[in-house]
Order: sequence, then structure tokens, then C-alpha cells
Amino acid sequence: MPKTTLYDRAGKSLGSVELTDVLFAAPVNAAVLHQVVTAQLAGRRTGTHDTKTRGEVRGGGAKPYRQKGTGRARQGSKSAPHYRGGGAVFGPHPRSYEQRLPRKMKRLALRGALTAKFGDEAIRVIDSFGLEAARTKDFAGVLTALEATGRILVVAPGGDDNLRLSARNLPTVAVILADSLNVVDLLKADLVLIEQSALARMEEVYA
Repeated sequence: MPKTTLYDRAGKSLGSVELTDVLFAAPVNAAVLHQVVTAQLAGRRTGTHDTKTRGEVRGGGAKPYRQKGTGRARQGSKSAPHYRGGGAVFGPHPRSYEQRLPRKMKRLALRGALTAKFGDEAIRVIDSFGLEAARTKDFAGVLTALEATGRILVVAPGGDDNLRLSARNLPTVAVILADSLNVVDLLKADLVLIEQSALARMEEVYA
């Protein structure tokens, strides 16, 4: 089983901790990762863009001019697409961009992302952040002690208001629950900090 160093909030080593092979020694399938990332980003789109067709724009009730005798091409309505202010042709309308993927494929991609991060030495396990109050200064001090820089993803075992509130003012830090891990957030992070108690929850959910 792969092992990594266990740190405390002061940045000191407390020994080593074993990581499960299922999550941190899994095959990395680049094609599956790409497909899952594409599907996840597509699912985040609101899909609320809309254009008006010629039946939805204002006006167009009367002919612009008479049918014959003008020498010009006959026209039936100013709501036609070639008129300024007319309807749009084949324009976008509200729709869902969601892509349904098999759960096994999403699990395979997540395990591959965790394994890739572990291979890049971008996984650190913390025994506990132990924040007694919601103070950004205290949490920033913990990150400094751990020499955590860049985009940081903190994996918490459960809802911790002190941790969430302490991290929300740090633009490069994101807090996520162990059972809400996703491939996009993992790949975007330069460093993943995992509380030791979150490892068991991750194994329970994704193994």
C-alpha cells in the first residue's frame, strides 16, 4: 500500500499513514479523465441563453409596403430574419448541457485523478485542522506552517463551519467534503490537503 507523511497543524511530521491502493494506486486513463471533465464542465453550464424567433419579436403585423408596383422584392413582414430587429435563425434557446455518464466511469476517473496527484507529490494528509473559531488568520497560519502554496483543495470529513468560514476569504483555497470530491476540482488544485478522518470516508464512498 502507498504511504505518505502525516502532518499536524504546525507542519511537523507525526509519522506515516497508509493510503488505500484503490484510490491512490489506480490506473490513470487519460481518455476517461477527459470525458468526465468535459461532462462535468458541461453540467455546470446554466443553459439559459435565448434568442427570439420571428414569431417572438415585436411588430411585423403589416406588410412593409404594398405587394406590387414598387419595383422592389415583395416582403411580408418586418419580423423576417433579414430585417434589423427581426427574428434570429437557428439561434440558441434554453437547454440542458448535462451529459450522463456511467457511475463506474466517474469513479475510475476520480481514482485516476487521486493517483495522479499522489504521483506528483501533491497529496498531504493532516491529522486535524482543529480550528476553535472561524478566523482566516489562524487558518492562513496553518497553511504557512504546512508550506502550502498555489491553488489548494482542502478535503474535510464533514461539515465544519469553522473551517469553511476561515477559508472562504482566501481566493486560492477551496474546501470540499470527502463525499463530494470531483475530478475538475482535483485537477485544478496544485495541492490537496486531506484530513486523516476524511480518508476513511473517501474509501467508504469511492472504493
